[in-house]
Amino acid sequence: MLVGAQRVLVTGGAGMLGSQVLLSAPDGTTAVGTDLVEGAGVPAVGVDLAEREQVAVLFEEQGPFTGVIHTAAYTAVDGAEEEEELALRVNGLACGVLAGACAEAGVPLVAVGTDFVFDGTSRRPYRVDDPPNPLSAYGRTKLAGERAALEAHPTGTRIVRTQWLYGPRGRHFPGTMRALAAEREELSVVDDQVGSPTSTLELAPALWDVLASGAPGIYHAACEGSCTWYDLAVAAVEAGLPEGADRARIVPCTTAEFPRPAHRPPYSVLDCSGLTRLRGRSLSPWREALMTYLGDSGEEA
Repeated sequence: MLVGAQRVLVTGGAGMLGSQVLLSAPDGTTAVGTDLVEGAGVPAVGVDLAEREQVAVLFEEQGPFTGVIHTAAYTAVDGAEEEEELALRVNGLACGVLAGACAEAGVPLVAVGTDFVFDGTSRRPYRVDDPPNPLSAYGRTKLAGERAALEAHPTGTRIVRTQWLYGPRGRHFPGTMRALAAEREELSVVDDQVGSPTSTLELAPALWDVLASGAPGIYHAACEGSCTWYDLAVAAVEAGLPEGADRARIVPCTTAEFPRPAHRPPYSVLDCSGLTRLRGRSLSPWREALMTYLGDSGEEA
């Protein structure tokens, strides 16, 4: 359990999730954001998190830290199929290096994971102890990061797997669908992949709660309920439209009709009961969270 004045390192601070984590820092906590690119009020910091010497300097010059929330990642799912070595360095090696630095400093690490560690063959929400079987390079490299962190810092690492992220900053599916709907008369969207859309507005505070807890291990964190990409597209596009207003026609299609380089799990809903017990509450239902995000972002349909 974290007590006293806190100084927490947030990697990937200019990204969609990292920027929201910085904005969600609890009162009395100094959040130090780092990223290779500048954005969201975070200056570019040229630290290769896969290099132990550079991470050691970061801890020495910017610390001492009382904890680390690691959101930086190689997230180009399809790109990882051609750049698996690079993705492994960013998603795997760097996670282990950070965990080692946290172990030396005696501080906890929260590392963000993904539903892509599962193969999607389950007929019920995935539990944290279900055996991983990633279908893609992205999933393999993120799983490697989980294992490296847990090996380097078993008593202080918390893995938080999430899925289908969107939020106020960065590119994401709901924003893309709303933009395309304003340009096109018809959109085809996959309707045979099922997951839980998760807002960074919901996830970021949960990561701080996990960091503050005294319970290392693996957690699942996603908004309540589930849907397909088609369902999410319809909900995002229709939100805020006046009754009777024209919108793009959204047509369901199969994964086979919309092939991508990386295989996606057809079903990747996560059982988040462990996180709910830890926090005393679940993340909001996905439709409610989507409406909150659209209202807070000021987007117009």
